[in-house]
Amino acid sequence: MTSLQSATQTPPPIDGIFRALSDPTRRRVVERLNRSPASVSELAQPFDMALPSFIEHLRVLEGCGLVRSEKTGRVRTYQLAPEPLKLAENWLAEQRTLWERRLDQFDAYVMTLKKKDA
Repeated sequence: MTSLQSATQTPPPIDGIFRALSDPTRRRVVERLNRSPASVSELAQPFDMALPSFIEHLRVLEGCGLVRSEKTGRVRTYQLAPEPLKLAENWLAEQRTLWERRLDQFDAYVMTLKKKDA
């Protein structure tokens, strides 16, 4: 694969999920939505930022699928979409399993070295 091909390919969905969760404001929004759906104004209330800036955070979360929104009249309500979180959780579990296996192998290797020295 050439560098031009890799630059034009769409990144996997997990990249957008981790990119969205890398921001503390967006993580706090996800934590808030864990409790219940909320309107934009409810979500924005604890943050000291202009509403357009806050809405951009919501767009990032919605763009990667972590939240969904619904507009009723003039009120837009957001709710958590758990499926992408499961994707991230599964990826992290795979990484944990891989590293636990590597550490177990390293531990076994160190133990064999200790036995040789004894």
